[in-house]
Amino acid sequence: MALLEIDRLQIGFDTEAGLLRAVDGVSLTLQAGQTLGLVGESGCGKSVTAASVLRLVPSPPGRLLGGEIRFDGRDILRLPAAALQQLRGREVAMIFQDPMTSLNPVFTIERQLGEVLALRFGLDRRAARARALEMLRTVGIAEPEARLVAYPHELSGGMKQRVMIAMALLCEPRLLIADEPSTALDVTVQAQILHLMRELQRRHGTALLFITHDMGVVAEMCDQVAVMYAGRVVERRAVAELFESPRHPYTRGLLASMPRHAAGPKAELPTIEGTVPSLLAPPPGCRFAERCAHRAGLDAAARQRCEHEDPALVADGEAWVACHFPLPGQAAPGVSHVAPAGKGRA
Repeated sequence: MALLEIDRLQIGFDTEAGLLRAVDGVSLTLQAGQTLGLVGESGCGKSVTAASVLRLVPSPPGRLLGGEIRFDGRDILRLPAAALQQLRGREVAMIFQDPMTSLNPVFTIERQLGEVLALRFGLDRRAARARALEMLRTVGIAEPEARLVAYPHELSGGMKQRVMIAMALLCEPRLLIADEPSTALDVTVQAQILHLMRELQRRHGTALLFITHDMGVVAEMCDQVAVMYAGRVVERRAVAELFESPRHPYTRGLLASMPRHAAGPKAELPTIEGTVPSLLAPPPGCRFAERCAHRAGLDAAARQRCEHEDPALVADGEAWVACHFPLPGQAAPGVSHVAPAGKGRA
């Protein structure tokens, strides 16, 4: 049995213009010790999917429209409040995308880290302080004694992000959800944080749901990848195979639009033309059809199918693809430099 199972999840938001379906039928599975990368452009539903695992989507305006989320066999969406409180932080922890608004501005860092340790492990103030100092050192914060007595506004954005990572790792959770955890960090600290997450997995078999825009990080960290577009998963497969032979046209477009060192500093990047369809009134067919370069090479009947028939996410060999006419197995141009050759975990 998978540690995390998301089955046909649907989350909507009530707006003045109507119901916006931010997540529309997403299904994912994650095994203990495995890393699943969740990628896609901004607004595709990645963060809402992640927040739903801990029931953190604000209601109103957000509401569950359907589906299930099971953690170790328990239906999270139907857990009573007391059981949900025990699950959060201790078994499932989350590193939030925006550290500026995720820390309480009126409490010191020591108070906020210590509260987690007191609630989850019953540590006294002295023991909690020692553990908090150890974790701040682990995430690369200089002079941790001084930072521990500081308030969030006295720290830089990168330091606040590292504090959030330390807080999520304090309880050594079974599932860690990381929503773009390295966005505010420089390259050196990012490498340290990624190494820390891998060590946590190695020691405790922690599962990691990793949300990022950085395909290089995906190649380095992930075992499986799910590509989201307009509220849905359009491709899901092992990371090595995804980089070597993307099957969905959107996945291929994402990989092709990455900067390529061999092309030179002035080379023009390929782009995915057009805009994402409105989730207030999505088109009846494939949501990517209007932007799909692959569709231009199809005959008229096939193009009509793309425009009017909604493709389901179905198995196609080793891949799960939501496309009526998936691409043949071939690498996207210029992405071989990020392919995870020799990673050994995919």
